[in-house]
Amino acid sequence: METPLKTLIVDDESLARRGLKHRLKDVGDLEIIAEAGNGRQALGLIREHRPDLVFLDIQMPGMDGFDVLRALQPEDMPAIVFVTAFDDYAIKAFQAHALDYLLKPIEDDRLAEALDRVREYRDRKQALEHKKSLLELVGQITGQPVRSMRELTARGVDKLKKKEPPRLAIRDGGRTTWVRQEDIEWIDAAGDYMCVHAGGNTYIMRMTMKKLEQELDSAILQRIHRSTIVNVKQVREMQAHINGEYFLTLNCGHTIKLSRSYKDKLRFFD
Repeated sequence: METPLKTLIVDDESLARRGLKHRLKDVGDLEIIAEAGNGRQALGLIREHRPDLVFLDIQMPGMDGFDVLRALQPEDMPAIVFVTAFDDYAIKAFQAHALDYLLKPIEDDRLAEALDRVREYRDRKQALEHKKSLLELVGQITGQPVRSMRELTARGVDKLKKKEPPRLAIRDGGRTTWVRQEDIEWIDAAGDYMCVHAGGNTYIMRMTMKKLEQELDSAILQRIHRSTIVNVKQVREMQAHINGEYFLTLNCGHTIKLSRSYKDKLRFFD
């Protein structure tokens, strides 16, 4: 069963509020939770009760209906149906993103039409929120961002597997140590050997810098010098040097140099 539309009636005339309340009492999927006699009171009730629907009188002394709308944050915005005695407010009402507007005295057919629009709006909003939650959930499960339902269908849910953090195999004689690439802080070259620094440990491996780069995840580990690779997520601070070079300070406190020839890598530190 559909949850009733929590509804607030706002009008500075008590007779108008009473009349609209009477017209709405037999609408099964609607629940009137409060009434307000002025704009300021309406604002407080909207923030307190977070209604689904507000029938909002435009002409009120002090804070009018448009002022109420301007004062609301997007996350607090309910469906708005403006109520007015003047037809020339209609265009302005739609410019203010109202779902509909009703002219006083309110006709039954127009009231029913406005309520249908509100129901369509609610269903559309719920569908969008559901889709957004679904895409976020799939992204969390798989570790791969999914931007649309079309992309989800094209790739196939069965093909979306949880992405394992990439690891680097460091071989030393007959022993192989697997180090998660996200744990690597920096790598520097020492002749024909690579020194891999991770978690306070230094691992030595025989490999060229060029070949090593091919095995690394470029979203995490970037070459910033002819003999240095750094984990961009470990960079805590960057300081310019007078000769156009930069010094990068890592979370562990170690400082390394970013040479001018690798200056394009600066975008990773924005």
